[in-house]
Amino acid sequence: MAGYVARLTDRRLGELMAAQAAVMVTGTRACGKTTSAVRHVVSVARLDEPRVAVAFAADPDVALGALATPALIDEWQVLPEVLGAVKRAVDASPERGRFIVTGSTAASARLPQWQATGRLVDLRLYPMTVAELTHRTAGPGLGERLLSGDGLAPSGDGEDLGDYLDWALRGGFPEAALHLEGQNRVDWLDGYARRLVTRDIPEVEGPRNPEALGRFLQAVCLNSAGVVNDTTLAGVSGVSAITARAYDAALRNALVVDALPAWFSNRLSRLTKTAKRYVCDTALMCAVAGVSRSALLRDGDLLGRVIETFVVAQVRADLAARQPGARLYHLRDQEGRHEVDLIVEFDASRVVGIEIKASAAPTRTDARHLVWLRDQLGDRFVRGVVLHTGPYTFDLADGIIAAPISTLWAPPVGRNPRGNAG
Repeated sequence: MAGYVARLTDRRLGELMAAQAAVMVTGTRACGKTTSAVRHVVSVARLDEPRVAVAFAADPDVALGALATPALIDEWQVLPEVLGAVKRAVDASPERGRFIVTGSTAASARLPQWQATGRLVDLRLYPMTVAELTHRTAGPGLGERLLSGDGLAPSGDGEDLGDYLDWALRGGFPEAALHLEGQNRVDWLDGYARRLVTRDIPEVEGPRNPEALGRFLQAVCLNSAGVVNDTTLAGVSGVSAITARAYDAALRNALVVDALPAWFSNRLSRLTKTAKRYVCDTALMCAVAGVSRSALLRDGDLLGRVIETFVVAQVRADLAARQPGARLYHLRDQEGRHEVDLIVEFDASRVVGIEIKASAAPTRTDARHLVWLRDQLGDRFVRGVVLHTGPYTFDLADGIIAAPISTLWAPPVGRNPRGNAG
């Protein structure tokens, strides 16, 4: 397909189609699901087109059976009954690679009674990463490099804090990141946020209140990368605690906000169980919060939240596509004495700890929580990495290194394609 920008999930989607009868690709609206999926099919049913939806509403089994396979059923959440038709079709003929189903809502949230086990395999697509925007999707994945310790070097482009902020403000929604700049990009993101609160988020707890939901979304954006309870967010946004919980669930179901669960180990006690919220895209986060590049440079707390949210977006998307068995957590004890930004757990027996610093010159002090974790876990601890905004990779302690954030999209050895951060 001319002009197509390769995604980290392309290979994984091909593998799943070769092994499964149906695959469900989910992701927040406008993250590129349809563009990626159409490359694997010969026919498409777009349920957000009224004439198509009418046909499927009349008889989803007949409408589905009329499609040449492999087929894409796009925006399934418009007509959830279509999932039942897919289930029946797969039960009748489990031939591999028949259907891709895409949507902007978590299926478990809309259809808790529908069991997709063995019929639809989930694949999550996130907004584009810097690796994708700079055509660096080949070579070893991040999980492989974290485990081996090889390839944790800078990209070679000499990025600094300003460059990372440019990437964060560019974001990963393909339309905005690839085709728009400056105020045009901001306008697109503002429109995206307005549609979220006025149309895309389903009704919650009574009549729709876009203003209240908008305030709540702004509070979440300002507190991304933080452990904040619903009561606090309710107070800041001026809604009840019940409404805050409903809004939080709606934003998660729309895949706009992810909750990073707290990690625990039998070797450690008194760890907090509270999840950490992250907005799915830093450009959207900054647009909703109403902050500019210059404002971020004047606010150290918000700057740190944006950098951490940006890094988590890169790590999360790479691992989901290329190391699907890896699990992401955060760690914090109840007294707040020890905190690790990211815990990557591989096959429940190997752990990598990651700290994220908006600093160009991290020291051993910045690695103290990773040193503590290493000593607590023993052989389970593979290594610790302090990701920073400086240019060098170097040792901080036994089993713990400092590496530039750009190592997340470092090209294979011998290649160094230069990306344009716009």
